[in-house]
Amino acid sequence: MTTTTTGAKSRELQRRAEAAIPGGVNSPVRAFQSVGGEPAFIVKGKGARIWDADGKSYIDYVSSWGPLILGHAAPEVVEAVMAAARNGTSFGASTPAEVELAEAVLAAYPAMEKVRFVSSGTEATMSAIRLARAYTGRKRIIKFEGCYHGHADSLLVKAGSGVATLGIPGSAGVPEELAQLTIALPYNNLKAVEQAFKQFKGEIACVIVEPVAGNMGCVPPAPDFLDGLRYLTSREEALLIFDEVMTGFRLALGGAQELYGTRPDLTTLGKIIGGGLPVGAYGGPAEIMDLVAPLGPVYQAGTLSGNPLAMAAGVATINFLCEHREVYSRMERLTSTLVAMVLDAARDAGVAMVANRVGSMFTFFFSSDAVSDWSSAAKCDVRQFSRFHAAMLHAGIYLPPSQFEAAFMSAAHTAEDVSETVAAATEAMRELGA
Repeated sequence: MTTTTTGAKSRELQRRAEAAIPGGVNSPVRAFQSVGGEPAFIVKGKGARIWDADGKSYIDYVSSWGPLILGHAAPEVVEAVMAAARNGTSFGASTPAEVELAEAVLAAYPAMEKVRFVSSGTEATMSAIRLARAYTGRKRIIKFEGCYHGHADSLLVKAGSGVATLGIPGSAGVPEELAQLTIALPYNNLKAVEQAFKQFKGEIACVIVEPVAGNMGCVPPAPDFLDGLRYLTSREEALLIFDEVMTGFRLALGGAQELYGTRPDLTTLGKIIGGGLPVGAYGGPAEIMDLVAPLGPVYQAGTLSGNPLAMAAGVATINFLCEHREVYSRMERLTSTLVAMVLDAARDAGVAMVANRVGSMFTFFFSSDAVSDWSSAAKCDVRQFSRFHAAMLHAGIYLPPSQFEAAFMSAAHTAEDVSETVAAATEAMRELGA
């Protein structure tokens, strides 16, 4: 199997970074520890490609972890950001672009009557949960094992085993007392949700879920899962929160809730509504959203919320998607072709592999069994994935450096990119199966 090493410039940058930044990274997965490799330092992106500090080019399927649906440095987005920057980068005051982007988001998501912009997906989910607790007057929340909703204390809970397992802290610095208000349940398991509501009758404020999981790899909902959550939360007078930080505007203009036809009470969105710039949002019916300050008692604020550069990039991105809705079907066709051909190559080489795909999100799992939740994802052969990742990186294919992260197609990818990727994967499979 090919051993991948980065170039001299990336290695020197990593050495300098490790002296100044914990682990040399500002987000843990960038350290490549789960794949045993050396991270490349990226200096440029254009379309479906990125370039590292040593000048090597890669076809990129990370897409900044999903939001770059138009590809890197999309002309419409770059021009919008440059025009906004000429007028100033931040004001800490309201701007017209905030109104324009809010109207565009609400038009795409009928479940939202009002929306509040923040600076990250973590802020969005944290704020939505605070709002749900205020609206219901309850403390406990349900999340699902393998679903990541940011690093707020209530959500950093170790994946529990069994049904209605009370949360224990999954990170140092999280008080056990706070984590115990979070109930971690198996994804795609409605019986577990039913039992939790019985066990904690009248105590659960909300259920928060990635409607298509992306942080244990791409894992779609079972056919009755989302509608079942809608039924149970309505019956128990708890709120249903869809964390669409990954899926919003990606799986469809109206996200997973348009694709599956299930309407949540609250929705959280992420960087895709800022064209990849730092932004998040949460929204829902006016009756709930009007509890947010200054109208109501739920406090949330931020100087960079509604930053004019992010708002301009978001307006440009959503306008493009509205005007070119055919990109969704095109991305799905390319993704479907890519996944099918890589699976064929794995089968021909005798390599155990399955794949999950929803629209332009996908993950290759090194396993013989279907992956439907965290328990089945955790059984995958991560060492085999690491070898695959290294071979693909060596061939110029940039995949997420973790078995448990989704990959993404963009509107900038071409059939030629897919062919090159399949060729690299076919060679990698031959080496893995040897």
